[in-house]
Amino acid sequence: MRDPTRGGLATVMHEIHRASECGVRLESANILVRDPVTSVCEMLGYDPLYLACEGRVVAVIDPQQAHAALEAWQALPPGKDAKIIGHISAKDKHVVLQTELGGERILEELEDDPLPRIC
Repeated sequence: MRDPTRGGLATVMHEIHRASECGVRLESANILVRDPVTSVCEMLGYDPLYLACEGRVVAVIDPQQAHAALEAWQALPPGKDAKIIGHISAKDKHVVLQTELGGERILEELEDDPLPRIC
């Protein structure tokens, strides 16, 4: 399990990629980005996948157990929006985002420090 507070979801996926030596494929349609966040990111030119994401968790679960774990998580009040957002595969060599239009985008690793937390 990982907390995407620093560097966002993309940074967590790169940590998993390095640790497993496998590729990660994310499905953008299953990644919840709230409308106000999307609007601010569009205005400022940020990619929300690289922003701090407080109050979230990323869990890597055996594919055979994933749906049962998802149902259990969704039954908890803070987990109602939980989704399976991708998978890890030895076939893939990068962290890739599958877009809603069917395209693919390689998510590069952050070169600089993530945006500072203001709290």
